[in-house]
Amino acid sequence: MHASIKKAMGYGINVSEKEIVPDWKKRTGELCKPCWELNYCPFGPMVEEFPLLPVILSEAKEHNAYLKEILKAGKFRTGEKIDALRKAFLRKEVKNFKPKSYPSSIPKTLLEASCKVYGHICPVFFTAEPLTETKKRRKHSRNIPRDVMLKVVRRDGQICQECNSPVPDNDVEFDHIIPFSKGGRSVVSNLRLIHKGCNRRKSASLKNVLSDNPIEHLWELRKKRKNKAV
Repeated sequence: MHASIKKAMGYGINVSEKEIVPDWKKRTGELCKPCWELNYCPFGPMVEEFPLLPVILSEAKEHNAYLKEILKAGKFRTGEKIDALRKAFLRKEVKNFKPKSYPSSIPKTLLEASCKVYGHICPVFFTAEPLTETKKRRKHSRNIPRDVMLKVVRRDGQICQECNSPVPDNDVEFDHIIPFSKGGRSVVSNLRLIHKGCNRRKSASLKNVLSDNPIEHLWELRKKRKNKAV
């Protein structure tokens, strides 16, 4: 694991991955309600106070090449000329560029722990506070009670919610819509009936839950509300 990633996650650069990974798994064992369950961020703008993951090497190289390009041209791509002060700053940035300071990639687990709006590491993952809005501690278990299983089977009509085909009794599995590893609970609203094969092919990702572009998604929602009002 690259030193810059360790630093962003609050670890010393000499801490080994063998220590970091178990600690990270322990942190995410019990989570407070995340934004995708509440439908709003419980931390609000405070998310901006949390650390950002480092820029990866390919992005850093691309940016450095852009700085060289505009220095050579003496102007930005917009056509605006570079004044002496900014030229000195950009030359310093190019001169001090150190490829080894950037990781080649960011682990998928950490990327999914980043806020989709602000980009900062989500406090839910970073602090892993086992908070809840009630007096009871939030339960986070893979165990699915039998009554919950029956309710899901009745609701889904024993049809696989991934491929829309009937599911034989010996092929029934229950899939967490919000993955268990991402804080999803074993409750009726977060479970769906699925074939064993379909369940093996899908990944524990939030891609089907969270929008890739939240600002665009918000604009579409507002447009729909506006059309309904008309």
